[in-house]
Amino acid sequence: MNDATLERFHYDNKIVKYFGAATIIWGIVGMLVGVIAATQLFWPEANLGNPYTTFGRIRPLHTNAVIFAFVGNAIFAGVYYSMPRLLKTPMWNKGLSWFHFWGWQLIILAAAITLPLGLTTSKEYAELEWPIDIAIALVWVAFGANMIGTLIKRRERHMYVAIWFYLASFVTVAVLHIFNSLALPVNFLKSYSAYAGVQDALVQWWYGHNAVAFFLTTPFLGLMYYFLPKAANRPVYSYKLSIIHFWSLIFIYMWAGPHHLLYTALPEWAQVLGTVFSVMLIAPSWGGMVNGLLTLRGAWDKVRNEPVLKFMVVAVTAYGMSTFEGPMLSLKNVNAIAHYTDWIVAHVHIGGLGWNGFLTFGMLYWMWPRLFKTTIYSQKLANTHFWIGTLGIIFYALPMYVAALTQFLMLREFNEMGRLAYGNFLQTVVELVPMYMLRAFGGLLYLTGAIIMVYNMFMTAKKGSFQAYEEDQAPALAKNYNPAGEFWHRAWERKPVFFTVLATIAIAIGGAIEIIPTILVKSNVPTIASVKPYTPLELEGRDLYIANGCVGCHSQMIRPFRFETERYGEYSKAGEFVYDRPFLWGSKRTGPDLHRVGGKYPDSWHYFHMEDPRTMSPGSLMPPYPWMKENIMDYSELPAKIRTLQKLGVPYPEGYDQQAMADLESQADQIVTNLKDAGVEVLPNTEIVALIAYLQRLGTDINATASN
Repeated sequence: MNDATLERFHYDNKIVKYFGAATIIWGIVGMLVGVIAATQLFWPEANLGNPYTTFGRIRPLHTNAVIFAFVGNAIFAGVYYSMPRLLKTPMWNKGLSWFHFWGWQLIILAAAITLPLGLTTSKEYAELEWPIDIAIALVWVAFGANMIGTLIKRRERHMYVAIWFYLASFVTVAVLHIFNSLALPVNFLKSYSAYAGVQDALVQWWYGHNAVAFFLTTPFLGLMYYFLPKAANRPVYSYKLSIIHFWSLIFIYMWAGPHHLLYTALPEWAQVLGTVFSVMLIAPSWGGMVNGLLTLRGAWDKVRNEPVLKFMVVAVTAYGMSTFEGPMLSLKNVNAIAHYTDWIVAHVHIGGLGWNGFLTFGMLYWMWPRLFKTTIYSQKLANTHFWIGTLGIIFYALPMYVAALTQFLMLREFNEMGRLAYGNFLQTVVELVPMYMLRAFGGLLYLTGAIIMVYNMFMTAKKGSFQAYEEDQAPALAKNYNPAGEFWHRAWERKPVFFTVLATIAIAIGGAIEIIPTILVKSNVPTIASVKPYTPLELEGRDLYIANGCVGCHSQMIRPFRFETERYGEYSKAGEFVYDRPFLWGSKRTGPDLHRVGGKYPDSWHYFHMEDPRTMSPGSLMPPYPWMKENIMDYSELPAKIRTLQKLGVPYPEGYDQQAMADLESQADQIVTNLKDAGVEVLPNTEIVALIAYLQRLGTDINATASN
């Protein structure tokens, strides 16, 4: 083939450099916030004595920063580097690339501002309010349009396996984000979920589980399929295994969300479906791990000396460990032990620190020197980063497993009299403090390794010369190509739109079969006549509870185990949550479950507990909230909140938005009177009064009280 048949073009390395730099910067920020949050769990003074830096508010800041800022920017850097080279064409639209970059950074900045201010939906991994959700959708669609446009103008006939995963990730995240974020706005900064109670829980964990699948897993599998063979200088082990791996993974993953809700008020059939498909997930997940590790056949000698391969091998191994542990945690007998404990925290961080973090580091160490036409500044520093990071993962995860088993065994222990041996939940928490210290040390080690990488990347850039546009050439794609006897999947790989449609169908089936009946078939959520909508003051208190991130430490879901019903009261029923928008079942108990706390303590107990938890619960790790005694609530939006909830089906009487304020003041005055009787003077429009009203309502719709 002579030069006349070749078309010349260039790759845009500038957008890759910007996304790579954003990955590094936001990674440091997200990890630093994580270390602060970990420190707060054994040293409450680290909450810094103000509402903006309490654990409840910075935990979602940490998760959003590491998932969407660190990992998200890493995905985009990898896609913008690999996709043009795999398709032999520049990205379709340079303007869309830069709209994507700046739009994504502004979204992250908006999250960094709104979450500490308490502007949150409280939905895990989807905490951002509706204007930011719309911005995410627009930027994500721009990213997808740019990908599909690039596919259409490609010079390479067949789509490589990495691109299959990029496409599936784009389509699925769009579907998940749009359906989970459906809400009715009250104003620019507040909305109520379109779903309530059990339905909201199912949709949220359909999203939550599959956000992990299609934001933290499938795009990274695409990056693995590109960067691991490049770094090892070996072809992918098995093309046919990658086909089985891809289609089975994207189909099965979408059914597995209910395993986050085992033993809850979710209908049993949905729990069973989630468990069955979660166990099945181990096969395609390990198919990907095996394909990755066996790609290194004949190259294991390089792993000894090459830090890029070290990071990638541990990343793929961590992926295998997490995807074995996930199906095991979906078994009911294992889930009964692990759920609401630090086991889940360990599981998430094996995947986050090992799979996402280490694959990102390996990709950056391989890609960064090539962008600057040089070699890595210091192999020794890169190896040091690897070993410090590995130790960080070990020091993080192992204490969390010990903490989980310790706490579970203490919680379920009964004495010879048939009573709970540790009736106070706090007795278990204080035993975990040494493990929390070790966890924070592990996080600090991991952060230290990342800081070493920042220095290494900076010196590498300084040493080299940035190549903004990298020239290449390839023949144009011939038209009307349709060979006889072509392997069926090879034919699909020539048709990106058809391929995308098939992937969309594969991911839509599981969610539709689980969610639609749960919403439409009323028998899935039996109603309870005594369950009434929240009063105006309780509603405002609930919104305050949400704003302060209390759901990050306290569940509102008592499972049907004797050791839980003895401790907290009657197990939770589906019909109790029909007015909960959003649901607040929680996923981790750093403090006790609160679903039956209503009426358990006098108003004054809650007042003093919020002022300084250690006065009422010696040894408590909860931060104090003294400002709630003085902060004045803004009730100006109360009528709008009532009207919004009426539109969503909450049966407030017609015209109640005009009566709500009078009812709120009446209930507030009663709480103020109760506090005055206990020697406490407080204004009726303070935050503490609204929060007490909400806490005293919890679990009182049915006649069930704890025996302990």
